[in-house]
Amino acid sequence: MKFGVLVFPGSNCDRDAAYVTRNILGHTTRMVWHQERDISDIDVIIIPGGFSYGDYLRCGAIARFSPVMQEVVNHAKKGKFVIGICNGFQVLTEANLLPGALTRNENLHFICDRISVKVERNNLPWTSGYGDKEVITLPIAHGEGRFYADQETLAAIEDNQQVLFRYDGENPNGSLNNIAGICNREGNVLGMMPHPERAADRSIGGTDGLRLFEGLSSR
Repeated sequence: MKFGVLVFPGSNCDRDAAYVTRNILGHTTRMVWHQERDISDIDVIIIPGGFSYGDYLRCGAIARFSPVMQEVVNHAKKGKFVIGICNGFQVLTEANLLPGALTRNENLHFICDRISVKVERNNLPWTSGYGDKEVITLPIAHGEGRFYADQETLAAIEDNQQVLFRYDGENPNGSLNNIAGICNREGNVLGMMPHPERAADRSIGGTDGLRLFEGLSSR
């Protein structure tokens, strides 16, 4: 399985993601500059965290128009895998690959912490390495991570079992229904605010995030 990690001006978690897929799991991984138009060689696209284009317009809003993103949309439509982490989640909603939006944290502060997250479904490749309703610990670091959707959209997300991760106990940013991560209806596109790539090496505090990449790469 070959991974591609997108790189936008302002990305800062791209190397973290590549370290997991390349150095820990041993998969072929290439960095994909945002102006590229050919990603046909890649099985899994990772849209990393950071501050794409400095978030000057709105988080993910400018990155959505980068040339590579049309190819990511086509990649997803073919049923291939896409994961957006933190800023990457914001990019996915801006690109209409996932429903809803990410807004300012309820307390209006940037939050950097480790948080308990419940795995809502473990019947998808992303979560197959976890137990049903297992509670894991993942880092978060965001200022605009509050998941929001209108009531009709929120009801559809719940009815279609698109919620993969929820904050367990403490809701750090005020996300509706404690949502920390969702997938599309087909299950091949995942967006999440917590950082699994920062919880993949035991030497820096735990490996709960590694199982997400292991489950996917075992296909």
